[in-house]
Amino acid sequence: MDKIYWMLTTSIFIVDLAIRIGLSLRVIMRKRAASVSLAWLIIILLLPFLGAIMYLMFGEVRLGERRAAKRVAEQPLITQWIQALYKRVSVNWEQINPECIPIDRQINTIVNIPTMPDNCLELITDPTAFLRKLIVDIRQAKSTCFLEFYIWNEGGLADDISEALIDAKKRGVTCRILVDSIGSKTFLSSALAEKMRSAGIEITEALPAGIIRALFVRIDLRNHRKVAIIDGTTAYTGSQNMVDPGFFKQDEGVGKWIDAMVRINGPVVEVMTAAFTYDWMMENHTPLEELYPTSDIGPVEPSGDALVQLVPSGPNLEEGAIHDLLLTTIYAARQELILTTPYFVPDNAILAALKSAAQRGVEVTIIVPEKNDSRLVHYASRARYEILIRAGVKIMGFSGGLLHAKTITIDRDFCLFGSVNLDMRSFWLNFEMTLFIYNKEFTARLRELQQSYLQNAKKIDCEIFTQRPFRERFKENVALLVGPLL
Repeated sequence: MDKIYWMLTTSIFIVDLAIRIGLSLRVIMRKRAASVSLAWLIIILLLPFLGAIMYLMFGEVRLGERRAAKRVAEQPLITQWIQALYKRVSVNWEQINPECIPIDRQINTIVNIPTMPDNCLELITDPTAFLRKLIVDIRQAKSTCFLEFYIWNEGGLADDISEALIDAKKRGVTCRILVDSIGSKTFLSSALAEKMRSAGIEITEALPAGIIRALFVRIDLRNHRKVAIIDGTTAYTGSQNMVDPGFFKQDEGVGKWIDAMVRINGPVVEVMTAAFTYDWMMENHTPLEELYPTSDIGPVEPSGDALVQLVPSGPNLEEGAIHDLLLTTIYAARQELILTTPYFVPDNAILAALKSAAQRGVEVTIIVPEKNDSRLVHYASRARYEILIRAGVKIMGFSGGLLHAKTITIDRDFCLFGSVNLDMRSFWLNFEMTLFIYNKEFTARLRELQQSYLQNAKKIDCEIFTQRPFRERFKENVALLVGPLL
């Protein structure tokens, strides 16, 4: 018996050692950021077997062979459409800040999507107003209604959206809804969703999650986009999920969720429609060639004077695209940089860019919610405050609710607007959508919104902040250790 016990324990020890060494070598050879690699090495080496399981589930970007094969198969058709798009687009950069041109070139290089001229943008600062406008557009829809959201939550005006879609389907309108498997888990199994399916509305689960799937794909890769497109001519995007704030997370203790959306008419809607169709294709069995006739993808009439460049980002696209573009944006600032985000966990590169901006005289202001629905993110964010404040960055704690809007304005000249948070998850793991808007008029309206947030925000004082108790600083530094994994 002793011999069997000795052989068993020795075998377990050897297997565990082999797993730790093998996975450690794999982590090192992947050449990721040192902070990320170090965090995973600690987990693998300190937690026998459990660390290995955690790494296999969450340590690498795995979307599955089926998605990879689809992407390769559809690439020729996508390339053909993009080439035709570039031939049709003509942009006049004479009245635009020259700092925008390198950003346009970088997006052309890494995402291969041109800046689209002649767009009309309406900033919507009230969640109820967004839902009511969308209901009106759905009721007037003639051919297609496409909606893509991370969270679809029943209650209030969100249910009126569902009823408007059911009525649209009765008129013969093609209605497609793409919602995230985890973010919209409750909705997907609800009686309302079943009612919508029975009416003929197509509902697809993005990035399905489950125990079995976790063996083959990474289940925390999520579709975080918020998009609605009507008839291929009118579109919405921004930070708001398909929720009525009066019926959403009322017991979180963070107050009302504060979001912003933009209603768009003009040529960039064609690109947004194509992006939705690509996402829909990736989650279904219908190839793009068959989807195209029912997708309303085509040239859209000019509607304004705003230049807009769409940047869809995610793990199956150019790695780190939105992260690199954010770095370029921050370094482009010369006078003023204002950012709003609910989740602020920057990596060292973003941190250095923000410090550099402040140190060279740029007035950098970061507006974050005073209370956060994620305690881990709350503490990890605070761990970065002191170094930024000492560099000259103003950090403002918004007390009017959970500020969920994701906005950046640069030098009052151009802005970024969409679903991207300033955290590692948005940079590397989530599928996001961002508008780069090269238009002073819209940027001014967005800056006014940011200024309204500042009226309900309090500056974090460096002297007072540094006097916080040791236990708070300890929590922050512990949270920061897993920051690269958030």
